[in-house]
Amino acid sequence: MAEAGLGQTIAPAVVLMGAAVVAVPLFRRLGLGSVLGYFTAGVLVGPSVLGLFTDAQSILHFSELGVVMFLFVIGLELRPPKLWAMRGQIFGLGLAQVAGAIATLALTGAVVFGLSGRVAFIAGAGFVLSSTAVIMSALQDRGEMSGAEGQKSVAILLFEDLMIVPLLAVVALLSPLSQGEAGWTGVLVAVAALSALLAVSRWGLNPFFALLARARTREVLTAGALLVVLGAALLMEVAGLSMAMGAFLAGVMLSSSSYRHQIESDIEPFRGLLMGLFFLAVGMSLDLAVVAAEWRLLLSMLAAFTVAKGAVVYAVARLFGTASRQALHRTSMFLQGGEFAFVLYAAATSGGVIEARENALFSTVVILSMALTPLLMIATDRLLRTEASMDGVDVARDLKGRILLIGFGRFGQIASQVLLSRGVDLAVIDKNPERIRDAGRYGFKVYFGDGARLDILRHSGAGVADVILICIDDPKAALQIVEMAQHEFPQARLLVRSYDRGHAVDLIRAGVDYQIRETVESAYLMGAAGLRALGFAEVDIEEAAEDIRRRDTERLDEQVQGDAMSGRDRLLLQPVPEPLTGMSGQSGPRS
Repeated sequence: MAEAGLGQTIAPAVVLMGAAVVAVPLFRRLGLGSVLGYFTAGVLVGPSVLGLFTDAQSILHFSELGVVMFLFVIGLELRPPKLWAMRGQIFGLGLAQVAGAIATLALTGAVVFGLSGRVAFIAGAGFVLSSTAVIMSALQDRGEMSGAEGQKSVAILLFEDLMIVPLLAVVALLSPLSQGEAGWTGVLVAVAALSALLAVSRWGLNPFFALLARARTREVLTAGALLVVLGAALLMEVAGLSMAMGAFLAGVMLSSSSYRHQIESDIEPFRGLLMGLFFLAVGMSLDLAVVAAEWRLLLSMLAAFTVAKGAVVYAVARLFGTASRQALHRTSMFLQGGEFAFVLYAAATSGGVIEARENALFSTVVILSMALTPLLMIATDRLLRTEASMDGVDVARDLKGRILLIGFGRFGQIASQVLLSRGVDLAVIDKNPERIRDAGRYGFKVYFGDGARLDILRHSGAGVADVILICIDDPKAALQIVEMAQHEFPQARLLVRSYDRGHAVDLIRAGVDYQIRETVESAYLMGAAGLRALGFAEVDIEEAAEDIRRRDTERLDEQVQGDAMSGRDRLLLQPVPEPLTGMSGQSGPRS
């Protein structure tokens, strides 16, 4: 009996993971992105098609923890000074977009579809709350999170998350089942909960993690990180706020902590898994019976709401000084409604502001818009894509050189100088035409080619090269080139520029012949220059540098065999008990 019960528990997880494992790689291969793959898999296993799951709402509610953890990780990247510097974008750009979109969508609902004022407002307000999960995933996949435009998108999403508080209060005021005071009471409770969270985050979290760190057990730190995320989310949920906002604030408060990187690495596996589950659950929530019965109205609402919101997003972007291409790019991301719309519509239904049929219609429109967004983003990217000028650029073809150098950026340029000084025959490729033209102005011959493509590697002489030097700054592409080269060009030794320590570990595990972190040697020299500026003797400076190199190598070896926390004892966290030297070049006692 116990085994049967366990099987019934595991079977749904197996089905969900199986659907994701099949659909997501397929959709990524087709160029449609992982989000649409999760949506499609959810529709197939949901109640409307195969019927393997009948309670999609429960799974959706649970999987919202993925969004919660995503916002926590984003918060870890935004330190309070940086967040404060974004206040103009959050309360300027965000407010303008949200206010303009709510007014336009409410007017569209009332005029085009004949909805009453209250119902039109609720429908528009829900559709205004864009999907944090979809947009953040898109920004992360494209590597745009830290860019100026990416930060503006993050600011708008933060303001939209904040808007769930006053919008729920408005729902309570509009509800014929309440007296109105509950809305203001809810606002006071929300303010009190936010104050409590900020106080605990500011003064309690660092001592809490310092206490856990003394146990020297990674599982305890992982449990502590999950406790912080889920505790902050639960507090906001109880106060009637967004769980994601609570987790985000906790992340911001921990962003200056010395435990930030450890916490982020502990949360990452849970975040990725639950984000995928969230998209699956959204797909499951799509009621195809409603779609079949109301498809004309649904498609009309989807088109009208999408066009109305898109017009406002584009207009606000241009008003705030964004170039036309970037404005269109942002518009394609914000065209959809989001996960918080379900919360708003459910509250409005339970409060008697909208009917159950209207809830089903509006929720279905939001789900369809979320599923449509990846396709619209792909279409917009292709529409805006302009071919870079190839004037003065030769494509790699039939190249031959003892060394194939891939990537002629700041790293590759310096590496090439040592090789050229000894007359080594180089074949150099890069995929940036402007950089190739710049190199040509100095007399370098660099050919156009994407080293992550097998045909380009063959044309670039990888089959006859003794060494392949991979100097690009894209960790994923570097690993892809390594995998192809090991399989197709085994005669060539692989020397790779690693982006950071984690990338270095991946490269070593992949079996490259040599890797070096792009900043490590310059950092050693900077530290040595610091000792030299204090008057330490050269012999002691060299000895210190060699000691740190040895420690770093030993720690890296342990991390290859273990995990990110392996080899912590090799780090110098405090000054050694006895100084290596005295001041003014006088040697001191040595241990």
